[in-house]
Amino acid sequence: MSQTEFAVNFFVALFALIDPIGSVPMFAAATAGTKARDRNWIALYVSLFVFGFLTFFYFSGLSLLQFFGISLPAFRIAGGIILFLLGLEMARDDFTATFAEAADAPVTDSRARARKRFERMIVPFAMPLLIGPGAISTVVIYASQARAYGLAGAAIGVGAIGATAAATLVSFLLTPVLTRILGRIGLTIVVRVLGLILCALAVQFILAGFAESTHGLIRPGVANPYS
Repeated sequence: MSQTEFAVNFFVALFALIDPIGSVPMFAAATAGTKARDRNWIALYVSLFVFGFLTFFYFSGLSLLQFFGISLPAFRIAGGIILFLLGLEMARDDFTATFAEAADAPVTDSRARARKRFERMIVPFAMPLLIGPGAISTVVIYASQARAYGLAGAAIGVGAIGATAAATLVSFLLTPVLTRILGRIGLTIVVRVLGLILCALAVQFILAGFAESTHGLIRPGVANPYS
């Protein structure tokens, strides 16, 4: 595999797993009621978090999880539980209220307001919704492959992560366009449907985690139905 193919494959896999375009309706719901400038700052903070966190795991690999004695299946199950709770909030229309309290704080500075709401969005929006076990494990796998390219492989990996973070920023900056197209009712319907899908995705995460950590408890066709 050439360096160009490695970079393209890494970016495509990471972009598909993070799926910033598919997360736009949830970002719109999480930032409902905020001013345009605040929402732009939040989009920047989320993108920087994606870049920084994935870059950290790109170079640290499984060392951190090994230090705490946490396996990827356990991380997948824990992420699935958090995503399931998030999906329930979205399906019950409590999703917006989860983050709205940060906007009620008496802060006049736009960046300060954005930071307060972003702090509430780190878990579960930025992680594990955007950065889940799949994205982390993918970064670790490609980091091991990048060793064959030496220093250039490290630079290519960081570049692919940076491109994914930039795509996330652009997608979230275009949130007002989607909001105008869907309207309030349309956005509510989309968020509730996505909440149901997210609950199912969370259950799939949990099933996959149990399948990886046990033998014969979960059928392979259930843990990975479309592999």
